[in-house]
Amino acid sequence: MSAMAPEASQVLEERIRTAITAAGGTISFAQYMAMALYEPKVGYYEQTPRVVGRGGDFATSVSVGSLFGELIAHWIEKEVGALETLASGPLEIVEAGAHDGRWAEDILSALTQGSDLNRERFRYRIVEPSATRQTWQRERLARFGDRVVWSETLPTEVRGVIVSNELLDAFPVERWRWRTSQRRWVEQGVGWTGQGFDWTALPTPAPVEWELPEEVQSVLPEGFVRERSPAAVAWWEQAAMALREGCLITFDYGLEAEEFLTPGRSAGTLRAYRQHRVSDDLLSSPGEVDLTAHVDFSAIAEAGLRQGLVTWHRERQSRFLMRILESTQRNPGGFPEWNTPRVRAFQTLTHPEHFGRGFRVLVQGRGRCPWGA
Repeated sequence: MSAMAPEASQVLEERIRTAITAAGGTISFAQYMAMALYEPKVGYYEQTPRVVGRGGDFATSVSVGSLFGELIAHWIEKEVGALETLASGPLEIVEAGAHDGRWAEDILSALTQGSDLNRERFRYRIVEPSATRQTWQRERLARFGDRVVWSETLPTEVRGVIVSNELLDAFPVERWRWRTSQRRWVEQGVGWTGQGFDWTALPTPAPVEWELPEEVQSVLPEGFVRERSPAAVAWWEQAAMALREGCLITFDYGLEAEEFLTPGRSAGTLRAYRQHRVSDDLLSSPGEVDLTAHVDFSAIAEAGLRQGLVTWHRERQSRFLMRILESTQRNPGGFPEWNTPRVRAFQTLTHPEHFGRGFRVLVQGRGRCPWGA
């Protein structure tokens, strides 16, 4: 990835410092993270589409090649598209967190092969609040014409599938540290020392659901770090409210609630990424590094359940993609031939040393899962 322009970095730092001053000397880490990643024109995700892949700062399932999109396209067509409630009218595919539009391109390329009737079966919408990223996406997807539409917010009603890949981990998170002497969680904010950004304590009350039994409090070490993302939970709940028929699906790296309190997570899961190298220095070089934390899949799933959804799949990405692989063998129907490069790509998507262990999938829908769990 090309380095951030010095003037952009200076503008972003100054904006964050101004926000800190306006707030009385401290802002929440969630606000810092939101500005570092999404501040218009100067935030990390506003700089260039080339942050993903071998030449960028991190890799995703999409950067492995077109196979990931082709597998999801097959799943949408053969499984979601087979739902009786979606038998009439076009099936809507709504993607959030599309970045430069590559996953959309892979999915659409697979779905629009074949007859004109098949092409008319699907409508693709990208939810993108950033004018900069919309420009990247429109350039990449121009050949699909009016089959792709854009909106800045989620539609109020969706009949089909809402998809996302590594979206939830990019929502701003709160960062909390355990204080043994007070037996409570203290939220960490960000201040300015005159030399750089640094951590400061906020007086925020701890989440009620984080109250710990005495036996856990007595052994939890000083400074144990935990994160949460109310924004990610709120987004999933909003998507669940919009869903009238069909399902929500997300791929991401994450944990169940109880896994966040294991000894190996004492420093939390927040990390900074730059040129495929991970760092725990979260407050240096805002706008020049990716900031990300593991998704709390327990909290996300509960948000969907509150809106009446049923959990269809909650498992590792490797297992879910194996299900689709088996489906392609039962219903080949135009699925591309499994040549050597494609087999290697599948191994990358599913092998424990690559995307198979840490990445998980959550699928929640209206009614019973139609193809078995």
